[in-house]
Amino acid sequence: MIRLEHLGKRFRGRTALEDVSLEIPRGEIFGLLGHNGAGKSTAFGLMLGQLRPTSGEVFIQGVSVQRERERALQGVGAIFERPTFYEYLTGWDNLLALTAYSAPVSREEMMRVVGFVGLAERIHERVRNYSHGMKQRLGLAQALLPRPEVVLLDEPAEGLDPEGIRDMRELILQLNREHGITVLLSSHLLGEVEQLCGRVAILNRGRLIFQGSPGELGGKENRFRWSVDDWDRACAVLLQCGATVIEAGLAELSAGTDVADIVAELVRAGVRVRGVQPVSRSLEEFYLERISKQ
Repeated sequence: MIRLEHLGKRFRGRTALEDVSLEIPRGEIFGLLGHNGAGKSTAFGLMLGQLRPTSGEVFIQGVSVQRERERALQGVGAIFERPTFYEYLTGWDNLLALTAYSAPVSREEMMRVVGFVGLAERIHERVRNYSHGMKQRLGLAQALLPRPEVVLLDEPAEGLDPEGIRDMRELILQLNREHGITVLLSSHLLGEVEQLCGRVAILNRGRLIFQGSPGELGGKENRFRWSVDDWDRACAVLLQCGATVIEAGLAELSAGTDVADIVAELVRAGVRVRGVQPVSRSLEEFYLERISKQ
């Protein structure tokens, strides 16, 4: 659906994005992660044709954004940075104004989208009376008019309370599962990304440092939580067996080591083992670890 080929962008000598190649398949919810200044917003700006790349190119459904922007963005909806509206107009009138710049939309289609995002009861109120969460919903409604095949959501849950975050998550899942829309989202809420995304990419200082599924992040680890009667003695045995002790009660075995052999060594050394539990890293742990190594 979206392909980035050796994408780069420099601003007055500062590199914002460097040689990023990435593919977002059709039908996925794909997460783009990175701290402030990592290059996420620059990547979004390039994908939407609001910035010109220093090098490389973006393709949406095989069409170059840089060479045929209007055609490439025909099936694209987006919330880019914080959505802004005419505060003195109603939500409905804002949607009318915004769709006038994109494509004609019927009243029935607008009502369908307004109902989908949960604004049916408030859509004819002035936007100045909307909460932040309602403005985020209105931004999503705007991104869904007319019916897109892919939506780009830049921090869609930013500033929302826990209930608003949950509601936004459910809307994104519904967009993907029930309507088949491809979703590319950026977020600082790593727990949300872990729940939503089939694959993720991590940017750091403008460079792509990882892409893959959240599920594989911890799958290659051989970490275990140990419940024993004497951790100091157990720790010595684990170190002798080539394990790496992460913290009290947590150790990572070396590749190819059978946990049953370690348990046998612990018992042989007089350590009573009450339990051994495999532990996978969360997306947050993986992210922070990768960033710290750069």
